[in-house]
Amino acid sequence: MRVIIVGGGSLGLDLSRILIEERHQVVLIEKEEARAIELAECLDCSVIHAEGTRPDILEKAEIGSADAVVAVTTHDQDNIIIGLIARTFGIPQIIIRTDDQDYLTVANKLGFHRVVNPAHTTSVIIADALRGIDTVELSTLVRGEVRFVGVMVGEPHDGKHLADLPLPGNTDYVGIYRGEDFIFARENPVLAEGDEVLVVTKEENPRELDRLIREGIPPMPL
Repeated sequence: MRVIIVGGGSLGLDLSRILIEERHQVVLIEKEEARAIELAECLDCSVIHAEGTRPDILEKAEIGSADAVVAVTTHDQDNIIIGLIARTFGIPQIIIRTDDQDYLTVANKLGFHRVVNPAHTTSVIIADALRGIDTVELSTLVRGEVRFVGVMVGEPHDGKHLADLPLPGNTDYVGIYRGEDFIFARENPVLAEGDEVLVVTKEENPRELDRLIREGIPPMPL
């Protein structure tokens, strides 16, 4: 998987290390020169010293061939802008960070469903711990090559039942998000353009799933 990460703070650095260890291709963009030099010296990936909100810089990072864009700068506005630019390139997975709850709301209204709010996530875990609940992270439930992928439904599948969509091998439906509601796959809901289909898959190329569900292009034959 090819991932572009914008923001070389502690979160961007840790994420880069994890993805590199898992043998993914990482491009890291950092606007502070000294920090970019430091990152280039300690990471086995491409590091670009530039402003990640500029479309020409993202094109230099070959955003068109990316499987995911992760915006984790310390500026919520910048992260949302990066997410919007990535959306115009049809990137299958866009993840943005927000520190301010107001910007989290804005990001959700703009249709971003993968928004990381560190303060909110930490407070939920602490609140659960105080109630004696052990919060189980999704990552501890996933093993090996299995991953969860969400893809927006495109116009070609509007009005179809979920079960009518063909899938690549080693992939199955979990359900769909419709606004704030989640509908399980067993209910075989009728799809509407803009729904987000959540699948569990062992496929290495999420772009194939994106083309299938968003654009109606069937999987390539083996």
